[in-house]
Amino acid sequence: MCGLAGFWQRSGTESSIELKSIIEQMTHRLVHRGPDDKGTWVDPNIGLGFGHRRLAILDLSPEGHQPMTSENGRYIITFNGEIYNYLDLRQQLIQLGHGFRGHSDTEVLLAGISQWGVQPCLSRCVGMFAFALWDQREQLLYLGRDRLGEKPLYYGWQSNQQGSFLFFASELKAIHAHPYFYPHINRDAITLLLRYNYIPSPYSIYTGIYKLPPGTLLTVSRSQWTTCQPQPYWCLKNEAEQGIRVGWQPSDSEAIAAFDHLLRGVVSQQMVADVPLGAFLSGGVDSSTIVALMQAQSDRPVKTFTIGFHETKFNEAEQAREVAHYLGCDHTDLYVTAQDCMAVIPQLPSLYDEPFADSSQIPTFLVSQLARQHVTVSLSGDGGDELLGGYSQYFWGQRIWHGIRWLPFRIRQLVSHLITQLTPQDWNDWFDRLHLPSLYFAPGESLYRLAGVLKEPYAPGLYRHLISQWQDPASVVIDGIELPTVMDDSRQWIPLPHLLEAFMNLDGRMELPDQILVKVDRATMGVGLESRAPLLDHRVAEFACKLPLHLKVRRGQGKWLLRQVLHQYVPAQLVERPKMGFSVPLNDWLRSPELRDWVESLLAENRLKTEGFFHPQSIRRIWEEHQDGRYNWKSHLWNVLMFQSWLDHWQ
Repeated sequence: MCGLAGFWQRSGTESSIELKSIIEQMTHRLVHRGPDDKGTWVDPNIGLGFGHRRLAILDLSPEGHQPMTSENGRYIITFNGEIYNYLDLRQQLIQLGHGFRGHSDTEVLLAGISQWGVQPCLSRCVGMFAFALWDQREQLLYLGRDRLGEKPLYYGWQSNQQGSFLFFASELKAIHAHPYFYPHINRDAITLLLRYNYIPSPYSIYTGIYKLPPGTLLTVSRSQWTTCQPQPYWCLKNEAEQGIRVGWQPSDSEAIAAFDHLLRGVVSQQMVADVPLGAFLSGGVDSSTIVALMQAQSDRPVKTFTIGFHETKFNEAEQAREVAHYLGCDHTDLYVTAQDCMAVIPQLPSLYDEPFADSSQIPTFLVSQLARQHVTVSLSGDGGDELLGGYSQYFWGQRIWHGIRWLPFRIRQLVSHLITQLTPQDWNDWFDRLHLPSLYFAPGESLYRLAGVLKEPYAPGLYRHLISQWQDPASVVIDGIELPTVMDDSRQWIPLPHLLEAFMNLDGRMELPDQILVKVDRATMGVGLESRAPLLDHRVAEFACKLPLHLKVRRGQGKWLLRQVLHQYVPAQLVERPKMGFSVPLNDWLRSPELRDWVESLLAENRLKTEGFFHPQSIRRIWEEHQDGRYNWKSHLWNVLMFQSWLDHWQ
């Protein structure tokens, strides 16, 4: 696991020394991702520079140094990630006549590209990765990203009086360090942040800078400088469609045996490392399955880690300890206080370097910090919910759609129109006057959410409303409009036979790579820890896409097949408990003396007016209502606060 950065400038007369100096400035911002080694490669004749920071996991010798040149001298690469099947590929390449000077997966990847070509080689690779590759013969630059989006890669163009530039890096902070990069905040991206708590790909917080979508390859040449577009080499949408066509109908026992065999092989591959290795363990189904399969294939106790809270309703540490004890793991837990968690908040703008508002980012960072004291690699259970139907909102969405679909669409549209004749604040006032009970959201917010659901002609469209925070973020962001995403673009939807699977596919293509995996990548790499997610091996994803729904969801409960695999290793009573999630008591924290002054300073009316990104009245209203305990606006406030604190840090 590492960090990469680079740029290509079409004009300019910088020398090798000057280009290297710029690259070193960029990679210096990524030292947390790669504390073990650094490297640069530049070609002043074409204005291209590659930089790398290395976290040594495989082949700790200098032979793993990057940027790395292929044996035939044609390709140069800067690579972040792991190729889990590199030993198999290496053996194939040796038989084809290739020689190797070291034992790194990067060298194997270069040899594979030399042998088969870029895209055919990626199709053979099992792993998580992002890379920049220069083909010296064809004068082509390739930017690539793994299938599910575990590893990040930003890129984009800018033109100014110094020239025309293409920037790329693992994190925005590296691009920010380039002396000719000018950050222009994308107001439209702020509306997406307010709706989803994160900025979905391909967008970023900066105009002209993008996230490379998962499973795509971007090819840049001088003749196609800014007109090139990422091309998919793998897509979860296509895999789901293929799964429908296959029509696989295994028996329960056949499916359990096949899934167990697949997962054991995947976990075994991901346990290969030349440094200490462990696992995150919450005590839930996903992480317990990964740890159980690790321990079943290990000749020593697996090191496991969890964070505990003194607040009972947020604490999963006791459950995790019971699972670890049953499996015979070497378990470490750390109980943290509200003060410990709140001390992380000032670090978030630098850690994420793009506004990001999933509050579980705080305990994720703390458990990563704990694990890094003992290991360099940690496996996790990420991906099970999206692939196998684990989230409660899937079931809520299905119930809501079944409850309203009997109404003719024109009637639903009329009811939606009538609801929106009053503003959300008007509805709140009416509820107060009539002494009606408040809902989870403020009454006006809840009714507007219902109005959005009612006017959706197709079932997948309602999911966007269920997972949204601000229902009309463009009304809050000055001069902001909402950009299209897979959640609201019907051309991106697929005709899956069951609504639950449609929701899962949408999440797997947007929420998983752009929220869950961003959270994990920044939290772990922020402390120099590599995280691996066996459930996101693309073979597991393809297997899940082929499964009929009754093997994923049964009797109103998700992840049925994964549970059956787990029950072969851990008694059901140890893991079949209510799901808590990795949450924190944010509602109370925002009202606490420790955070109130911080919130007030970021949301001060004069400040909001001066900065000019938000309509102050909307923000001030919900902050005052939250302080008074009238409504719980924690999520709405948190995404605004994360933008404001990011702005404070970076601008």
